[in-house]
Amino acid sequence: MARLGALLLAAALGALLSFALLAAAVASDYWYILEVADAGNRSRGPGLAEQLSSHSGLWRICEALHRTVMVVLPLSLVLLVCGWVCGLLSSLARSAPLLLFTGCYFLLGGALTLAGISVYISYSHLAFAETARQYGLQHVQSVRVSFGWSVALAWGSCASEALSGALLLTAAWALSRPVAPHSVVV
Repeated sequence: MARLGALLLAAALGALLSFALLAAAVASDYWYILEVADAGNRSRGPGLAEQLSSHSGLWRICEALHRTVMVVLPLSLVLLVCGWVCGLLSSLARSAPLLLFTGCYFLLGGALTLAGISVYISYSHLAFAETARQYGLQHVQSVRVSFGWSVALAWGSCASEALSGALLLTAAWALSRPVAPHSVVV
């Protein structure tokens, strides 16, 4: 029973961590970072390259694929809260079927978060390729594109949510195993 309690506590803490990481990622503004190489003289103050360099989050751009991400990742936050409530209830009830359901729920939620991140990354690559096509490769050669710490937080959330799901599945398995009678030594 102590092992079961430890599994359930770890799953609950993992789900809370997942929520905190995803909430911070969705609210932050460092998903996409553009850095323009500076060919000018830095002694004259901020150059054009520094002015063109920027970062953006989920809320600055509204186009078709981007709107998908703006719906999927906040939806993942709501689903995390619902999953946490289901996990709490199934833990209190010590019900293997409910723990199994909640574990699967968290794994699917992690897949939804992963899908949102993947769509965002694909969208970002497509947007940069379209910009390069419109303005020519020579205009974007000095531009370096990267993903910021907001994406790392979202990845961490996805991993933590999947781990919580796996821990709940393990707890369901442990709860459903038949208890072996203890042998008595005389």
